[in-house]
Amino acid sequence: MRSGVIAKKVGMTRIYNDAGEHVPVTVLQMENCQVVAQRTQEKNGYTAVQLGVGLAKVKNTSKAMRGHFATASVEPKAKVAEFRVSADNMIDVGAEITVDHFVVGQKVDVTGTTIGKGFQGVIKRHHMGGGRATHGNSVSHRTHGSTGQRQDPGKVFKGKHMAGHMGDTRVTTQNVEVVSTDADRGLILIRGAVPGSKGAWILVRDAAKVALPANAPKPAAIRAIATSDSAKNDAPATVDAPATEGAE
Repeated sequence: MRSGVIAKKVGMTRIYNDAGEHVPVTVLQMENCQVVAQRTQEKNGYTAVQLGVGLAKVKNTSKAMRGHFATASVEPKAKVAEFRVSADNMIDVGAEITVDHFVVGQKVDVTGTTIGKGFQGVIKRHHMGGGRATHGNSVSHRTHGSTGQRQDPGKVFKGKHMAGHMGDTRVTTQNVEVVSTDADRGLILIRGAVPGSKGAWILVRDAAKVALPANAPKPAAIRAIATSDSAKNDAPATVDAPATEGAE
């Protein structure tokens, strides 16, 4: 079991594949997704990694979280989430996961909080048909009708479809396809819609019901430590030339 990632929903667009077919996609962006902490079987009773993404202002971060991020030597994060992993897929604290963690064509499960709709009636909330338009009906056009029975059982059953708060719930969409990735801009393109509004944080995991592709990186796709060209050019100058050639 590999770790998932946290990404920000940018919005929806469309692309065209090699066959010229139109494919609607949701664009997700990963920004500085780092491992903040580890959860081990010996200390916590389960194995997991805690990831953080984005940047939060220090003044808006509690003292407890400041210390938590300082222990990991990372900057304060805007969003933190845990992902269960197997012991052989544990990732070091401070490592940054890139979008190459997922391969094109892979199936993933995405989790987000749906857009809140407020208090809605049964026609919008549960797709009921409503009452009759005429023939004596004057005030019950969009009502749900009877809610229960008579003296027996004398109550309304739990779960009855009625008016109420709609949306703003945690939803997971399974087995959606990764259409494309852009490592330079940190973008993941997912086929179809993804729950959540623009700017919302989305959790992306390997699909639970589909086998992981053989070419998926394990334990994760981690960004290598960048070495500047100037540092490479200056390195031979700090040592003797023969020693450098012999080392190579």
